[in-house]
Amino acid sequence: MHAKSVARQPFGPPQLPRDHLTGSAAVDADVPAAVNAALQDALAERVGQCAELDPVFAADIAQRLASFTLSGGSRIRPQFLWWAMRACSDAERHTLPALHAAAALELIQSCALVHDDVMDRSAVRRGRPSLHTQIALQYPVAARTAPSAGPAFASSAAVLAGDLALSWADDLVAALDLTPSVRADVLRIWRDMRTEMVAGQYLDLHGEATASHSVVQAIRTVCLKTARYTVERPLALGAALAGADPVTVQALTAAGRCAGIAFQLRDDLLGAFGDPEVTGKPSGDDLRFGKPTYLLSVARARARALGNARISGLLDDVRGDVPLSEESLAAVREALVATGAPARVERRIARLVEESEHHLAAVGVTLLQPAAGRLAELMRRAAAPPDAAPAPTGPGTAERAGRRPEGRAGRSSARTPWAGETQ
Repeated sequence: MHAKSVARQPFGPPQLPRDHLTGSAAVDADVPAAVNAALQDALAERVGQCAELDPVFAADIAQRLASFTLSGGSRIRPQFLWWAMRACSDAERHTLPALHAAAALELIQSCALVHDDVMDRSAVRRGRPSLHTQIALQYPVAARTAPSAGPAFASSAAVLAGDLALSWADDLVAALDLTPSVRADVLRIWRDMRTEMVAGQYLDLHGEATASHSVVQAIRTVCLKTARYTVERPLALGAALAGADPVTVQALTAAGRCAGIAFQLRDDLLGAFGDPEVTGKPSGDDLRFGKPTYLLSVARARARALGNARISGLLDDVRGDVPLSEESLAAVREALVATGAPARVERRIARLVEESEHHLAAVGVTLLQPAAGRLAELMRRAAAPPDAAPAPTGPGTAERAGRRPEGRAGRSSARTPWAGETQ
C-alpha cells in the first residue's frame, strides 16, 4: 500500500443519523449503528481538540486512531452491555449513559488491539495495515536513514495512540451522568476491567516467553484476557447502569464468564484449524507463534498421559522461536487431533454454554423480554462455530453475517468478525 493512501484515510464511515442517539427502541433496532453514532460524536470532538494542539499530532495519531475505531469491529462488547441494561430496566434515562459507556468500551478495545499488534509485531488488522504499520508506511524515510530506528518510531507512535484511546475511554466514563451509587458501581467495574485486561495480556506474553505448558495458566489467561473483558464486565456495566440488584448482577456476570471462556476456546480451535475464507485470519498463526492456548496445553498434557514421546516432542517444539513450515504445521495439527485435545475442548465449550444458560435461567423471571432473549442468544453465539445460524437482530445489524466477534489475541489479524466487517 502506498504511504500516502495510508496517511490520508477518511475519518470513519459516513455520518449516521442522530436519531440513533434518541430512544431505546431505536437503539434496539440496531445497536452497532447507535454505538457508531455515539463514537462519531465523541471522536469528532476529541480530534478537533487535538488539531488545536498540533496538526501533525492530530493527523498522524488522533485522526488515525479515530478512523481505526470507527472503521471496523463487531461492537460485541457494547451489545452485551446494551442488552444487559435493557434486560434489567426499560427506563429511557439509561439510554445515553449506556451508549456512552459502550463507546468507551470500543475505545479501550482500540487501545488493546493497537498495543497487541505492537507486542505481536502484527502487520495486519481488520484486513488493513495495523496502526504501527500505517505509520511506518507513512514515514519510510525513518527506516532508510536509520534502519533500527524506523520500526521503533512506528511502534512507539502506536503505543502513544493506544494510550490516547485509553485516555479517551476514561474521559467518557468519567463524564457519565449517573447517580452517586450507580457511579460508584460503574467506576469499580471499569477499574477492575482495565486491570484484568492488562494482567491477562501479561500472562499471555509470559506464557509465550516461558513456553508455558500449564493448563491452569492457560485457562487463567483466557479468563482475564478475554472472558471478563469481552463478556462478563460489559454485562456487569449494563446491569450496573440499570441499577440491577446484586443477585441479578451476580447471575449475569457468572453467565458471562462461562460464555466468554467458551468464546476464547472456540477461537483457539478456529486459530488452529479454521478456514481463512470463513474466519478472516490466517490459519495456524497461534501455532506458528507458540501461543500457549488451552488447546495446545491440553494436547501436551494428553500426549504425556498417553506416553507418546514423538507427539510430546513435536508439541513441545511449538514455541514460536522457530517458524513452522506448512509441512510442520500440518504435522502439528495431526498431533493435536491424535491426542484427542480438539474433541475435549469441544466438550468443555458445550459444558460452559450449558453453565452460562443455567446462570441466566436462574434470574430469567426477573429479566425483561425481549432483551433477555437477545442476551441469551448473544451468549450462545459467542461460542458457536462460524457457520452457525446468526442471532436474531433488528434491521441493519451486522450479526446477520453469522460470523464471530473480534477478540484480542492474534498475530497477523484480529479474531474472526461476527459483525460482517473485515478485521
